[in-house]
Amino acid sequence: MKKAVYGSALLALMVAGAVQAQGNAGWHDDDLIVTASNTASNQLLVYNTQGALVEQIHTNGAGGVSGNAGGIAQNRRLLAVVNFGSGNVSVFKKSREGLQLEKLVPAITNPVSVAFGRDHLYILTATHIESHRIDRYGVASNADGEAQLAIADGSAAQVGVLDGQLVITEKSNAIETIGLSHDGVVTGATRLVANIPANVNAPFGLATRGNDAYVTIAHANEISLVRNNAVLTVTGSGTQMAPCWVTLDGPFLFSANSPSRSVSRYAVYGQKIVQDAAVVASFNGNPTDITYGDGLAAVVDANGTVSHVSIFNVDGDGNFNLKSSVTINNTATNGIAIVHGDDDFGG
Repeated sequence: MKKAVYGSALLALMVAGAVQAQGNAGWHDDDLIVTASNTASNQLLVYNTQGALVEQIHTNGAGGVSGNAGGIAQNRRLLAVVNFGSGNVSVFKKSREGLQLEKLVPAITNPVSVAFGRDHLYILTATHIESHRIDRYGVASNADGEAQLAIADGSAAQVGVLDGQLVITEKSNAIETIGLSHDGVVTGATRLVANIPANVNAPFGLATRGNDAYVTIAHANEISLVRNNAVLTVTGSGTQMAPCWVTLDGPFLFSANSPSRSVSRYAVYGQKIVQDAAVVASFNGNPTDITYGDGLAAVVDANGTVSHVSIFNVDGDGNFNLKSSVTINNTATNGIAIVHGDDDFGG
């Protein structure tokens, strides 16, 4: 893969070291783990699963986002990264030469979270949600739909895609949805979902599948199931405090619990959310995002003056086995995504 490293000083700043750990050699050797420096001169940091930095690419924007999830979204050949400080989103395209910056997409205001779906890129800003069409020319610069959030006080956390609608969290105690047209355009107004628990305290992260959204209520130590514009189920996080960010694949939902510095495993089926293991991984810092899919997981955490990206093999029972860990000399590191080696190159 072509390297795009911009100077030894930047390399020294971003990577303090990579520690190899146990894992099944040969798993996911072509997969990539991506995060963002989230600094004033924001950069996309690209690692292989062995923890080696293979690309370091300027987003041409400014970072600065915090208290969010989904700051990076990936959809086969496209990758989107929020630039909170400069009010835009960088769109990268995967080719045989690596990940290449394709364009900057302006947002209504400072973006915090992005998601792909229904031939659109959805951008959640501090106060609005907007949709940008994707066609053979890439992501459109102009939004084809937009709406103000229910609270719109700057506490927006994450956006996810459901069947026919988006689900959004605002940390000021709002879980809301907004409709999508038949071709994926944001339409109408946002509305709060029904049956939000009386003790709701800071909805943070979410993971979606079909018509189901699993939403954390971090300061209440709960995870909820939202379906058909209503909260159906609420499950406590047990001994682990403040489940903040979640990721979903197959029967497993994993929550990153920031103050407990851990990841918990839940089994999800029907309307059930059952904690299967309180701790499947522990960290020296507070997790700030998590991603999982096809037997591979990655977590970014921060403490002191550094961040860490931890990469795990995940077996069929949902057990985490550390494969590699990277230390980054920057606590602002934000967002995490997996670019699978078998994803389309797209030309």
